[in-house]
Amino acid sequence: MLWVVTLLSVIAGNFAFSMRGEAQIARNLLSAAQAQAQADAGVYRAWYELMKPPTELNRWVGDGAAHDLSLADGVLRVSIQDESGKIDLNTASELLLVGLFRSAGMTQESAVALADSVQDWRDTDKLRRLHGAEEAEYVAAGKSYTPPNAPFETVDELQRVLGMTPQVFRLLEPALTVYSRQPGVNTAVAQRQALLAIPGVSPEMVEQFLVLRASMMASQQPAPVFVGAGAFASGPGGLPAYAVRSEVKMADGTAFVRQAVARITRDPKRPVVVLAWGEGESEQSSGTK
Repeated sequence: MLWVVTLLSVIAGNFAFSMRGEAQIARNLLSAAQAQAQADAGVYRAWYELMKPPTELNRWVGDGAAHDLSLADGVLRVSIQDESGKIDLNTASELLLVGLFRSAGMTQESAVALADSVQDWRDTDKLRRLHGAEEAEYVAAGKSYTPPNAPFETVDELQRVLGMTPQVFRLLEPALTVYSRQPGVNTAVAQRQALLAIPGVSPEMVEQFLVLRASMMASQQPAPVFVGAGAFASGPGGLPAYAVRSEVKMADGTAFVRQAVARITRDPKRPVVVLAWGEGESEQSSGTK
């Protein structure tokens, strides 16, 4: 009889442990779903802000500033970056590309070679530029792919270009886009890394400009002109695109990041055109933001 009692006790203990485990899994799934829904709501809030009249005070703009919102069970941080403040891989000039790679610490020779390879990747012909790379160079390097001779579809595609390194890509990725369609940089909303890519610009010039821009925009004044940008300055374009990053951190430690890129059309029938939608990396886990 004792062994029966013992067996039943073991079974009951295992059952209770199993139930606790399943309950914890259910709680985790619920928390993850709530975090994702909150992050998605942050994106929708950003789009709503962008559709407000430009004259409205305290309207969110695409300058990359973080907006923190308190939730009942966590904190939501939303930022908007106007894509015209980034460097478009498909329309940037050779000089701007060289400046971009030089700003990441590459030598002049390596920067010129990579700029040529980027142009060989995106152009429609199979003619190799002086320091670039076409099919023969990729085959010689042991790559299983060759240049598509077509525009970049995503920024991640840059990682496949011969000469690009993971370190350089990680540094430059926030300053890159395929959506601005502009030959230069909109300095009114550009972040530090994009401004540093402008040929002839020094870090000191960039820092001074960023301080001045922040001061003027805080007092509801238009962004100043960045004299150092010269011919590399561009406007917002006809139909600007905006990248939204929405990160939620729940009280129980659950985190979720939603990243989206969209054009705000102001067309009542289709006010938002989504260009990209995906999950991002949490600042907590990356430690790089």
